[in-house]
Amino acid sequence: MADYAVVEHGGKQYRVSPGDVLLVERTVPDLKAGDELRFDRVMMLSQSDAVTVGTPVVAGASVRSQVVAPERGSKVRVFKKKLRKGYRRTNGHRQDYYRVRVEAIEA
Repeated sequence: MADYAVVEHGGKQYRVSPGDVLLVERTVPDLKAGDELRFDRVMMLSQSDAVTVGTPVVAGASVRSQVVAPERGSKVRVFKKKLRKGYRRTNGHRQDYYRVRVEAIEA
């Protein structure tokens, strides 16, 4: 049983332990609450006193998590303007996320 792991998901790295709840980008569509989400890109693994660093990933390691709820982030407004040219554009974006609970780190 591992103490913690560093996983990569959606271009970001997260330090996770069993029982942690975190917000990750929605890269797999249509998962419901209770579905399993597995992180296969484990960059580092810590078991008691031994630390295993991957090159770039630790072979055979994965992190099993369960989706708590799908969520959406807050709205980000993008505003572009060119001075004295009458050019103005407004755009918006809301990122989709999954709130997941880490169940186990399998090595």
